[in-house]
Amino acid sequence: MQFPRPSLKWILAVAMLAVATPQIVQAEALLVVEADTGKVLQADNATMPWYPASLSKMMTAYVTLKAVKDGRVSLDTLLTVSPTAASQSPSKMGFRPGTQVTVDNALKMMLVKSANDMAVVLAEGVGGSIDGFAGMMNQTAQKLGMTQTSYVNPNGLPADGQITSARDMAILARAIIRDLPEYEYFVHIPSIRFGRRITQNFNKLIGRYPGADGFKTGFICASGYNLVASATRDGKRLIAVVLGASSGRMRAIRAAQLLDRGFANNGLAWLRPSLGTVDNLVPIDSTPPNLREEMCGAKHKRPASDEDAEDTVASAGASSTNGDGGVSFFASGLQAAVPTKPADMLAQPAAASEPVVVYTGPTKTGAALIAAVEADTEKLQPVKRAKGKHTRVAGKKSDTADDAKGETKSAAKSDNKPAAKPVRHANAKPDAAAAKPAADKQAAAKPAGKPATAAKPAAKPKSADKPKADAKPKADAKPAG
Repeated sequence: MQFPRPSLKWILAVAMLAVATPQIVQAEALLVVEADTGKVLQADNATMPWYPASLSKMMTAYVTLKAVKDGRVSLDTLLTVSPTAASQSPSKMGFRPGTQVTVDNALKMMLVKSANDMAVVLAEGVGGSIDGFAGMMNQTAQKLGMTQTSYVNPNGLPADGQITSARDMAILARAIIRDLPEYEYFVHIPSIRFGRRITQNFNKLIGRYPGADGFKTGFICASGYNLVASATRDGKRLIAVVLGASSGRMRAIRAAQLLDRGFANNGLAWLRPSLGTVDNLVPIDSTPPNLREEMCGAKHKRPASDEDAEDTVASAGASSTNGDGGVSFFASGLQAAVPTKPADMLAQPAAASEPVVVYTGPTKTGAALIAAVEADTEKLQPVKRAKGKHTRVAGKKSDTADDAKGETKSAAKSDNKPAAKPVRHANAKPDAAAAKPAADKQAAAKPAGKPATAAKPAAKPKSADKPKADAKPKADAKPAG
C-alpha cells in the first residue's frame, strides 16, 4: 500500500509547528520589559513556573526595606545571628551565633555576596521567624500581582513550594524601582569589603555593561543560572530576566543580548506585534522544570555555583536568545548595530570602584569605623597549631572556592575553618599592621597543645548544624546559594 506523498505545504507546516512548540525542559525563560510602563518587548517561556533560587532575596530586600520606609525598623537596627541563621548553606558570611549586624550591613552582604545567613538574620529580625517572614513575603507577592510566586524561605535554598516565574520577577523588579527609589542603591553595589576580604557582585553586568544598575543573581541545581538585570540608556530603563541559563557567564550574556536588542528596537516598536504589559502575560499551569542533572550531574568535573564564570555549553559568540522554544519578536539583523559583543564585553575586568565597607556591630563612622574594620580583619586571621608550635597560617582557600564547593554540598562544614585569604586593597594597608600583632598575641595567649592533638583535623560539626532534611526538595538534593 502506497501512502500519498506529503505536499511541500504540509512539510513546512510541520516544521513551523516543531519550531514554535516550546521544549520547556531544554529552554530558558527569557523576558525583557520597559521599567516605567511594564511593556513587554520579548517573552519566551516568561510565565513558565521556575525555581527562583537566590532571586528570592529580592523579595527579602523589598519586605525589609518597606519595613524601614514604614518606620517599623531602621537601617541602624541591630540584629543578632541565630544558630538557625549560622547553619545555612553557603554562600554565606559565616558569622558565629550571637554576632550582631545592622539591617544596613545585612542587606549589603545579602545582595552582593548572596549571603544565605544574612537573609535569615533579616527574616528573623523583621518577621520574627523564617515562617513568619515567608508569610509576609507571600502577602506582598499577592499584593504586587505576582500570581505565580510562593515563598518558603527568605534565601531561595531548595524547598518544596518555592516557585516563581520570569513574569513575576519582572513585576518585583518594577516594584522595587517604583516603591523604594531611595533604597534602590542596594541592588547595584559593585562590591563589598569585609575586613580585607573583597567580594565582587555576582551580577557580571555591574561595572561592565553600560548603564547596568541592578538587580540579583540566583542558582540552585534545579533552576540553573538565573539573573534579573536592569540598565538605563538615554533615559530609558529596561529590565531583563533570564532563568535556566547554562552558566554564570551565559546568563550575563543572555541578559546583555536582551538589553541590547531592547534598546536598539525602542524606535521600531510599530514593526513588532504588541505583547501587552508584563502584568497581563498569561500564566502557564505546569510544574517547574528540574535542571539538576544538566547543572550538577556526573558529567560536570567541578561543583557548580552562583559564582560560575565559565560558559560550559554555548560558544562565546552566541547570538540567539530564544532558547529552544518561544518566538523572538526582534529582527535578528538589528544586532549588528551593537558595537560590542556581550561576550567580549563581559570578558573585560569590571570598572574600577571603591568597595562598600561592611562590618559587624552597631553603625559606626570615622575612627570607630576604622577600628571596626580592623577588628573584623583580625577575625579573618586564623591561628593554626602544628607539631606543638604556634604557627600563624593564612587561609589558602579563596572566597570563591569556598562558596563554589559549598553550593553543591550541605552546610555541614564548620564556620570555624580558616577564612578566605585577604584580598590586597589600597584602603586595607592600615589594617595589615594591626592584624599581625593581634594575631600573634592570640597565638601567644594559647598554651601549646600536645602534638598528637594539634595534628588532628578540626572536629566535624554536630548534626544539629546541618540544614533540616525537610528544607530540601526532592527535586534538588544539592543545595546552592
